[in-house]
Amino acid sequence: MRVAFQGEPGAYSEEAVFGYFGSVDAVPCESFDAVFESVAARECESALIPIENSLAGSIHQNYDLLLRNDLHIVGEYLLRVHHCLIALPGVDRSEIKKAISHPQALGQCASYLRTKGIGPEAVYDTAGSVKMLKASGTRDTAAIASRRASEIYGMQILEEGIEDNPENYTRFLAIAREAVKPEGEAKTSIVFTLKNAPGALFKALSVFALRDIDLTKIESRPLAGSPWEYLFYIDFIGAAQEETARRALDHLGEYATMLRVLGSYLRYKGST
Repeated sequence: MRVAFQGEPGAYSEEAVFGYFGSVDAVPCESFDAVFESVAARECESALIPIENSLAGSIHQNYDLLLRNDLHIVGEYLLRVHHCLIALPGVDRSEIKKAISHPQALGQCASYLRTKGIGPEAVYDTAGSVKMLKASGTRDTAAIASRRASEIYGMQILEEGIEDNPENYTRFLAIAREAVKPEGEAKTSIVFTLKNAPGALFKALSVFALRDIDLTKIESRPLAGSPWEYLFYIDFIGAAQEETARRALDHLGEYATMLRVLGSYLRYKGST
């Protein structure tokens, strides 16, 4: 089985691929767009994308890509993220003036970098920052990435666990061309739009409250081409095929100008 992820070998997304799927062929992609394209074009059977981090928030680009592509969410996975400060072999911590990494990783280590007097610089990927650092041979620069990335590229770890908060988790979504019908405790992700009218969002959310459906995530995104109008992304407990959820979605359809079920899937219950 071929599973796409964004980044270089050693990226946290690759670690999540193996954690969720087990022994598969993990296929690195340069961008999130390329990840979605690889599944849509049948180059990969599935993909794993980060959707939110407990410290840095949502990855908005992937919300937009979920809407633009005709793919389905088929699973979720939580990864505990341990960031390492990585440098060339033989470099001392006192030499480091700058740290390079993905913007999300830099944001998750912002307080650490500030207190250490290290300037952040964003690059395209965590593991990619280690690859770039090795190629450049720069001694006053460190990368922020995983222990595995350090091992893959033969670098040294100056400090481990540099994230600002130990409760640092990234939630990933598994996507595929075909939807699944989960058996067990499920979660459903939807996206919808509403008319800009008083009480519109209240009415939309009430369809879940009236049926005691637990909402686990609400996210709004600008609707491209329609200034000051928004898309609403919601996760709720239950499968779209269940009668209670189906009635709630039918009720929501009375208010929504657009409604799409992005997928129903098993709720992640693994150890965090």
